[in-house]
Amino acid sequence: MKKIFFVSLLLCLLLPAMAQKLVKVSLQNDGHFDRLSFDLGESVLLHVSKDGNIIKWGVDRYTGRDDNYRDVLDEYTGKTGYFTPTDDSAFRGKIKFIGRTYFTYYASYENAQLQGKLKSIGNINIDYYMPYENEAYRGYIKNLGQQLLTWYSSFDNEGLRGKLKSIGNTPLNYYSSFEDRLLRGRIKSIDRSTYTYYSSFDKPEYRGSLKTGAQTVIINGIKFFIRW
Repeated sequence: MKKIFFVSLLLCLLLPAMAQKLVKVSLQNDGHFDRLSFDLGESVLLHVSKDGNIIKWGVDRYTGRDDNYRDVLDEYTGKTGYFTPTDDSAFRGKIKFIGRTYFTYYASYENAQLQGKLKSIGNINIDYYMPYENEAYRGYIKNLGQQLLTWYSSFDNEGLRGKLKSIGNTPLNYYSSFEDRLLRGRIKSIDRSTYTYYSSFDKPEYRGSLKTGAQTVIINGIKFFIRW
């Protein structure tokens, strides 16, 4: 009986910590980064910008049924909390917890470029590229737990600068500024998934639209979504 109780208690403690995970990386159709989406459990999605700010959060009404192409999130009616006016000035008023997921932020006494940015989402620790690093990606997310994010630098082709280069073991490539004007900067490949587009030489009604490649691909457990 004691053993069953211990196992149940352990599961109750571990499940909240295991709930948070990165589930989607969204890109705009011109190749620019859009957002990271985290699953917090209870069908709750959290959207985060590349510089570590919460964009929005709520219940994904399409969970288990379809892809949420329009990012429609319903209000979460569960337990939530916010930092109070007496808390550190860098995160007072920010969301403190959603359900069983707690958030921490960089405080007012830490590096000025980090203040107010997300420091952790549940068990996922977040750090950033610092002010002394390349200007194309300084202040952007560098690590999500053990997962490294790299970005194209100011020394790369101008059609690539500041764009997501890799996340974990998944590389992303883009059409350079030397390509057809309708292709420049657009996503060319995500790992082994490739993309082609109708160019300025094709029929007017097709120009710029996706020719081959899937709008959504799942690679290494993460969904990559190109927003149109």
